[in-house]
Amino acid sequence: MKKIIVTGGSGFIGSNLVNFLIKKNYYVINLDKLTYSANKYKNKLLNNKNYKLIKVDIINKKKITQIINKYKPKVIFNLAAETHVDRSIDGPKNFIHTNINGTFSLLESLRFLQKKKITPKLVHVSTDEVYGDIQEGVRSDENHRYEPSSPYSASKASADHLVKSYIRTYKLNAVISNCCNNYGPYQFPEKLIPKMISNIFNNKELPIYAKGINSREWIHVEDHCSALFKLYLKGTNGESYNVGSGINLRNIDLVKKILKIFNIMKIKIGNKTKIKFVKDRPGHDLRYALNNKKIYRQFKWKPKIKFEKGLRDTIIWYLNNKKFFKGISKKSYEKRLGLKL
Repeated sequence: MKKIIVTGGSGFIGSNLVNFLIKKNYYVINLDKLTYSANKYKNKLLNNKNYKLIKVDIINKKKITQIINKYKPKVIFNLAAETHVDRSIDGPKNFIHTNINGTFSLLESLRFLQKKKITPKLVHVSTDEVYGDIQEGVRSDENHRYEPSSPYSASKASADHLVKSYIRTYKLNAVISNCCNNYGPYQFPEKLIPKMISNIFNNKELPIYAKGINSREWIHVEDHCSALFKLYLKGTNGESYNVGSGINLRNIDLVKKILKIFNIMKIKIGNKTKIKFVKDRPGHDLRYALNNKKIYRQFKWKPKIKFEKGLRDTIIWYLNNKKFFKGISKKSYEKRLGLKL
């Protein structure tokens, strides 16, 4: 059985990717530090014979090297990252530690193991935020220059550049993916969609930055997983690939769409559940939008899940899995920039 390592496999995208790969009959080794946002709700995976969870910080080069040497995976998906922009503004340190130093540590492990002829492919997972603010009418392709605005996006841009440098200098076998906003089951409720759903369930206000005109592109996490798998199978060494849906929505329109779905499904909405505009966060990019023609042109990949159906199914999943929210400690949260739970 082919072995795959997923770093950050207990996070939102990572846990969905782990499940995706196990269904395809791979043996998956999940390397995760198990921070506040780790998905402890998928405990059923722990009993799966094709799954191994190892608690480890990606910055621990010695242990990471030992693990790769032991399992000799065909590919490593690097999803170990701090991802929430607000938290990066409050305190960038953890983002530098994991996103930059952690990626450096992983790259050094792979460079060392090259000498032992252990050369797994690296799929380094990044974000559309590295491109910065994108003007209306434009969609950033893979040649668009990097202009990160937040400590989070700057840390991811730095990691991308490190990967590119190791590809060129040390002939590392790696590809980079830059994906738009994900949504779907098991997402930690500090992110927009699950936060709105959680607040509706609990009859709370729906906080939106500024006037809600910031536009984001949305893709279902299952589609993202299928794209990452395609890059493992067919991605060209040294190349970057945008993974997007072409579906952009302003934040205010997205929240209204969520409320509309609740109404259509005849789910009661409390009298305190109203949209509330809060003070904008510093350096807030207005619009992200990806040109994903490259991945379609080369591999015929495109997302399959229609946004309206995916959003409705996501709401239904949270409706049927309210324990997911209850299982998250309030201590996991910090009051920040107008966001309160």
